Amino acid sequence: MNSKRIVVALSLALAVSAACTWMVARRLTAAPVPKPRNMMYVAASRAVQAGEVLQGDSTDMVAWPESVPIEGAIAQASAVDGREALFPLAKGQPILDSDLSAAGAGVGLANKIPNGMRAVALRSDEVVGVAGFLLPGSHLDVLVTYHSGASSDAETAIVLQDAVVLAAGHQVEPDPRGKTADATVVTLLLTPEQAVRAVLASTQGAIHFVLRNGGDSSRSPESPLDLSQLTGHAPNHAAPVEQAPAPHPAGLAAAAPKSHEIETVLGGGGVGQ
Repeated sequence: MNSKRIVVALSLALAVSAACTWMVARRLTAAPVPKPRNMMYVAASRAVQAGEVLQGDSTDMVAWPESVPIEGAIAQASAVDGREALFPLAKGQPILDSDLSAAGAGVGLANKIPNGMRAVALRSDEVVGVAGFLLPGSHLDVLVTYHSGASSDAETAIVLQDAVVLAAGHQVEPDPRGKTADATVVTLLLTPEQAVRAVLASTQGAIHFVLRNGGDSSRSPESPLDLSQLTGHAPNHAAPVEQAPAPHPAGLAAAAPKSHEIETVLGGGGVGQ
């Protein structure tokens, strides 16, 4: 009798357990799995070269997970039409606003000038400078050699330090193979104050470019150097020294000055001395 009760109890327990398992499994299976939400970004439909103006056939829309948004990405295709690519873009790459020229800036060099900056072109002799070894993005110092009114000697002074090359000749993008531009005219990205210094210096004498490391932001004294400082000899502006009279021969005294006698004649006929 006890055995039958035990068997019945176990059977009921198994039945209840199976029923509970079936119900839980049904609920889990029936629960809808949320699908990831996507957002659409503008991407390059093909490889785009730097300097190319984007049109409708060069862009496409791509889905991107909403949980990992891209800062600066563009969501409307019309926002990129007519804008110039500042950097090369790979096919399928979402386009960032910083990858393109400013809206309405047009094409060419002007769209590469940030707000508040100016582009100034300077000419240098490629024999004495490094104009033939510059690339867009190079950093350099600008020196000027001139003649001041105070001295006839030439002086050289530092005009600009750590200026960025915007264009070398007509080259506004670095060559992919690292080839330098053979140009003597270099366009620099300057502040308005630096532009004034550069233009004034270009009217005073010869301009020289000094190439520097792009990671070197150190500053040098800007005091001019003249020829006397270069050679280490100060110019001789002392007054001429008067020569002393020749000494008398040894053993001989200087001749005594001659004496003069004054004779007075009086009216009475006497003579006084």
